[in-house]
Order: sequence, then C-alpha cells, then structure tokens
Amino acid sequence: MKKKYIISGGGTGGHIYPAIAIAQALQQQNPDAQILFVGAEGKMEMEKVPKAGYKIIGLPIRGIQRQLSLANLSVPFRLIKSLWKANQIIKDFQPDAVIGVGGYASAAMMKVAVWHKIPILIQEQNSYAGLTNKWLAKDAQKICVAYPEMEKYFPEQKIVFTGNPVRADLNTANLEEAYRFFGLKPHKKTLLVLGGSLGARTINQCLKTGIQQILEAGFQVIWQTGKAYYADIEAFTKNIHTEGLFVRDFIYEMNFAYSIADVVISRAGALSISELCLAAKATILVPSPNVSEDHQSKNAMALVKKEAAVLVKDQEAAQKLIETALELLKDEQKQQKLAKNIQTLAVADASLRIVAEVVGLNS
Repeated sequence: MKKKYIISGGGTGGHIYPAIAIAQALQQQNPDAQILFVGAEGKMEMEKVPKAGYKIIGLPIRGIQRQLSLANLSVPFRLIKSLWKANQIIKDFQPDAVIGVGGYASAAMMKVAVWHKIPILIQEQNSYAGLTNKWLAKDAQKICVAYPEMEKYFPEQKIVFTGNPVRADLNTANLEEAYRFFGLKPHKKTLLVLGGSLGARTINQCLKTGIQQILEAGFQVIWQTGKAYYADIEAFTKNIHTEGLFVRDFIYEMNFAYSIADVVISRAGALSISELCLAAKATILVPSPNVSEDHQSKNAMALVKKEAAVLVKDQEAAQKLIETALELLKDEQKQQKLAKNIQTLAVADASLRIVAEVVGLNS
C-alpha cells in the first residue's frame, strides 16, 4: 500500500530546504511514497518546492505584522479560510502522517491533521523553538530537534535528536571544476559571503564598503546578495575593480561554493549553521536581529561557546566585520581550529533519522 505524506511549512529557505531534504529521503526509502507540500501563498516555497520536483498547495494564511497595519485586519479571515482549505486537503489526499517544519502554513495544516486524528511530527531547526512548534508540541507524536536541551520548550519524552537535514550534494564537488565555475584561482584564499536565501542588508552594506580592501589584500570573494539587493550591488560593482569577485543573487551550486571557501560570512539561521558544520568551514556569524525571539543569536552562541565560530553582532558589523574577515583570512591556524571544531557538531544522516521517525508513526 502506498504511503502518503504531507510536508507543511515554509517562509524562508531555513524551513524549505530541510523539508525538501526530508521528502527526498522519504522517496529514497520508499519510491512509491506520495508527497504533497503545503505552504503559504506568495511565499518562496511556492517557487522553490516545484523546482525540486514536488507539488505544493498554498494556503492564504498570513502572520500578524509587528507594526500597525491594515493588513492585520485580514488575518482572522485568512486563518479561517486556511483551516477550511487545509481540511479539504486532508480529506482529498488522506495522508498517513503530516510533517511540520515551522511557519504559518504549518500551524493550520498540522492543527487540522490533529482534528482528523492523523499523526504529526514536528521538525524544529533552531536552538530556540518557534511559536508555531511550541503551540503544536502537545499534539505531536514526535519532535525532531537539531540542538541539545530542547526539553525547555517541548515534552522530553517526545524529543528525538536528529540534527537538521541538509542538501545531499554538499560535499561532492570537484575542486578544479568549482574554481572554473566561479572564475577564481586555486592559489588564492576565498571568502564566501552569504545572507540567507533572502539576503542580508547589514552584510551587503559592509561588503560594499570593504570589498575593495579585501580584493586588494589578495583575497577572492564569492558574494550571494539575495534577490532584493542584487540590482543595487550589480550596479555598484560596475564602478570598481572586480577581478577575483563573483556576485550572484542566489547560488544554487553551493557544493562548489563551500568546497573552495576558506572563510564564510553568514547569518546564523539553523539551516546555514547545519550546512557550515557539515562543510567544516571557518565561519563568521552575523545573526539577524529581525527574527522572532532573537533565535539566530542563540544559534550562533551555541557554536561560539564551543570555539566553532566567530560572532560579530549585527549592530557592530559596520565597524568590525571587514576587519574580522581580513584577520581570519590571514590566520590559517585559526581557520583550521574553527573548521575542526565546527565539524564535530555536524550530523550527516539527519534526513534518514527523521524519516525513521516518520515511518515509525504508522507502525
């Protein structure tokens, strides 16, 4: 009998890419499994999930805006409509289990699954549990986590440490091919700059100020700007010397990027950190201040305490980030120490661990 699974959630790459990794692992173990994604209309999952080869249905759900906004008046109506649509999805698809990865769509879909007595599993990526997942915890059969001490947020007996699932091809690159792809030189140190899938304003501003200094010091840069910032930065680079610089809004070939990076500047989203652990890269983390409960700072501190990353606070980045990056690029001994320490935190088989828990829900 074919098993059917719904994977629900999204909003950011940190929710979407683990969800896709779980779907791929489910189908590797059971090629006949049917998988349906449920996301939020207008969010990035509606583009990224079909690109990965999966069907997705969008719910009209939205979150409450922190500032006063007329859009907040529509939130209750969108919630009711989303619950109705989620109910219809459950009736039509009849899943054996529902997996929630966080985000507004996850809240509606998982709650309706509980009403239908369908087992649910939560995958929490962060060291600080999100509101949706905390709210759903009492109804979940299993809660898969990526950090220790999560019993602060969830019932201890439901918690399973699995790590965060990451893309399967992370460590598969041919170095010669990777350098050729980016047009960079193997004998030079390379800085990889990431701001998450949406981009990071602070990191981009710092790079605009300091890119010339980094290139003149003899280093190379791979710079992922995010879609919102790409046009501005592309225009900016037309007026500077760009030898040794590769700029894109989004880099799909992350196996190439990680393989040749000596130092990485990154936000501290849970997925980014899981990838950096597996890639074993010397990393400077600049946590985003624009996330709920400041969870990126908590993610970053979990690494800093183990001397597995360097922390630069967002509000101090303008003064410190370029200087910190240059110091680390010049210090090979520190690069090796950070890379060694961050690798000890990697979980290579997270997807398979989560799939084992999903399959166990129906046994």
